[in-house]
Order: sequence, then C-alpha cells, then structure tokens
Amino acid sequence: MTAIVRLTLACTALGLAMVSNAGAQTAFKLDGTCEALDIAGRDVTPQCGNVLSNTVSRNRTTFDFSTKDGGIVSFSGNGAQQEATEETDPLQPINVVTESKGGSEIGAPVLAIGACRFTTPEPGRTRIACEAKTADGRVYAGTFTTAAKAAPGAPGR
Repeated sequence: MTAIVRLTLACTALGLAMVSNAGAQTAFKLDGTCEALDIAGRDVTPQCGNVLSNTVSRNRTTFDFSTKDGGIVSFSGNGAQQEATEETDPLQPINVVTESKGGSEIGAPVLAIGACRFTTPEPGRTRIACEAKTADGRVYAGTFTTAAKAAPGAPGR
C-alpha cells in the first residue's frame, strides 16, 4: 500500500512540473536583413527593420517582423503543428496575424491562413519566409535572412 501512495505522489509531482513548464516562454532576437515585408498588400520593405523576433509560448510560435518606426507584424501558429517540407526545411502553419503600430499600440489578432518556412539554424544563412492571407483577402508576407552562428561550445563541422 505504501508503494502505491509513493507512486501516486511521484506521478502528481511530475504532472505539476509538466504543467508549470507548459507556460514557459522562449524568445530569440535574430539580427540580419529583412528582404521583403508586405503589410495588408502594401510593400513596406524600405521600412523593414534588421531584427526578427521568434517567440514560443504555450505551444504557440510567433515570428515578429519589425519596422524602423517601431511597428510589428506578427505571424503566429500552433507550434505543435510544425511540419517538415524537406529534411532541413521546417514549416510552421500560421493562423493569426497581428499588426501593431509604433509604440505600445497593439492591433487585434486577425485570423489568417498561411505558413512560415525556415531553414534549420546552423552555421551560415538562415532564411525565414512567412506569408498569410486573411478572410477578407489581405495578404501579409515577410522574408528575413540572418547569419546563423554556432552556439558557444557547439562542435564544429
């Protein structure tokens, strides 16, 4: 009987640890070159910033393209649905786009259908290309290229 109680307590503790990690957030800022940015069909490439943010929180993956005036276009999808189109090219389905103006004004999330494609980060170029279309026909798209660097202590090739 004591073994059953211990097993139950261990499983409960493990379950609580998993729940507490489910809300964890990971964020990366990538320096590089914004090659293209279209917001609701408008080409704003000249205003595109040289930093892309990638956030993973509660099974959602978000790619944030920034503009030089402080605006942000976010492409977001359920991270659990990530697929691989080729051996080295993951695909993240997108179902929400958010357009934020400069400062702290955050736009309302808009349902959209699309995807972000990106190469697996490794030493060399990493390219992230997102495109999504809303129900009313607005198209959002961004392409960003960064020079990926090996993590400190990573084995060389």
